Amino acid sequence: MKIICIGRNYADHAIELKNDLPEYPLFFLKPDTALLNKSKEFYLPDFTKNLHYECEIVVRINRVGKNIQEKFASNYYNEIGLGIDFTARDLQDECKQKGLPWEKAKAFDNSAPIGDYFIQKNELDLSNMSFRLFKNDKQVQFGETKNMIFSIDSIIAYVSQFITLKVGDLIYTGTPAGVGPVNIGDHLIGYIEDKKMLELTIK
Repeated sequence: MKIICIGRNYADHAIELKNDLPEYPLFFLKPDTALLNKSKEFYLPDFTKNLHYECEIVVRINRVGKNIQEKFASNYYNEIGLGIDFTARDLQDECKQKGLPWEKAKAFDNSAPIGDYFIQKNELDLSNMSFRLFKNDKQVQFGETKNMIFSIDSIIAYVSQFITLKVGDLIYTGTPAGVGPVNIGDHLIGYIEDKKMLELTIK
């Protein structure tokens, strides 16, 4: 199982980080050790002073696929979830400034929390569904899939040109504006529409 993350897929988020809008899906990988489910606790790592949450719609792949045409991409997933792409922003900025890879800022252990509950895609309007993240009971992120630069199906088609998708792979599809820091004691709750999907406390 691998975790494929899409960067800069919402224009408002790219703008808030002063990044250019992409011409094609930008993706990076996290190892399976990054996955964190409800049965585990998230502890603030000691190697960062600026850990940011990034709430994202997650797609779980259900078939092996390579060079998938976009018109067939919907056949490769049935379930939609919600996850957080935790980012050590200070490490990422340092690596970017030096022109170095920044996996250590994104791919560290437990950096990809995900809710235990998935929703069948036929229960959702994938082209126009909303999701949101609350920190300490205050809404900090709100996204709508209609504002994705690249749709779920186009992401699958693009990524599968380079990487074979396998059953159980997870695609984190990008985050909207509103990313920000977390500290010990912060409580995060994420929703797709009105369904609570994810909850965790920073320890």
